[in-house]
Amino acid sequence: VQLQASGGGFVQAGGSLRLSCAASGNIFGVNDMGWYRQAPGKQRELVATISSAMITNYADSVKGRFTISRDNIKRIMYLEMNSLNLEDTAVYYCNCRVLTGLRVGDLHWADYWGQGTQVTVSS
Repeated sequence: VQLQASGGGFVQAGGSLRLSCAASGNIFGVNDMGWYRQAPGKQRELVATISSAMITNYADSVKGRFTISRDNIKRIMYLEMNSLNLEDTAVYYCNCRVLTGLRVGDLHWADYWGQGTQVTVSS
């Protein structure tokens, strides 16, 4: 199972970016998906999550500015980020809980992380 995150980059304050996270590999089902971020010298923190039923949850710091969504057919998760500010600068990681296994009798839920994509907001 692999999670490929993309879409990071440099943006001026007030600008927008859209992150994507594509899940691939031996996947039989996808449960919760989420975005996390880690700024230099800080712990990794939750940004937003979305359940398989499309129920979303956001950190207070991004509410009203970020929107998380997912395409269950393509197994892709998105994070639309608007009104970016300097405090949003961080490496953004995607996380996904998937049903995986080598054979039907071996299926189990497991958490996977993407490699991270850098978002840098400048003044």
